[in-house]
Amino acid sequence: TCVVPEQQHEGLGHILPEKKKLPSVPESLLKKRKAFAILKAKYLKRKMAVKKLHKIRRKVNYEKGKAYRKEHRQMYRSEIRLARMVRKAGNYYVRAEPKLAFVIRIRGINDVSPKVLKVLQLLRLCQIFSGTFVKLNKASISMLRIVDPYVAWDYPNLKSVNDLIYKRGYGKIKKQRIALVGNAFIAKSLGKYGIIRMEDLVHEIYTIGKHFKAKKTIHFMEGGDAGNREEQINRLTRRLNQGLYHDYFSNGLLIKMSVTKKKKRLV
Repeated sequence: TCVVPEQQHEGLGHILPEKKKLPSVPESLLKKRKAFAILKAKYLKRKMAVKKLHKIRRKVNYEKGKAYRKEHRQMYRSEIRLARMVRKAGNYYVRAEPKLAFVIRIRGINDVSPKVLKVLQLLRLCQIFSGTFVKLNKASISMLRIVDPYVAWDYPNLKSVNDLIYKRGYGKIKKQRIALVGNAFIAKSLGKYGIIRMEDLVHEIYTIGKHFKAKKTIHFMEGGDAGNREEQINRLTRRLNQGLYHDYFSNGLLIKMSVTKKKKRLV
């Protein structure tokens, strides 16, 4: 054993580092730090869950969109194939009666009978130059015949339905008119029907799905000429979406309105 003299002990005391006292932290600050750490952990956990959910939704949306495009392509090709087969057999091919119509109101409330006004309300055409999709059946066709001088209507194709919903569509959420600019509003209002995105809405309307009546009204703010326009409604809606009014409409009222707007701009 080795005994260190007292003097060496004193010398070592000067060599060994002295322990520094840690600064005291208030208890309130420690509680705040602990609470902040808990909130941060919850936030990160929620963020990861949302990120994972978005990833799953993107995959599901991609698969659903792919299935929709395939279905629409098969519908188009089957129509062409049947027409060719019938024509080859020397007969005439008659297409199935359309199930969807797009109706545009082109006249105001002046000189409108109460019966016509009531039908316009039932069709959800409460203001001039508004439009809506209507499921065609015996009752709706009878209503369209009553208001025929006040509306323009026909059978839209897939491109017209898609353009109208994406460019001019809006819905009502909690009695508020909200434009359909994203999937969030659709998923919130129609998610219980399996409609969570714009393509779901387009497909449901174009194919007259079982939840067709559950969707919100689809409007757009321009007009056309009165009556059934046969296949010209698609051309009309494309021009409306592009803003080409003056070179197409033959309705004098619409031409006068467009000219008035130009004069106001010049003044």
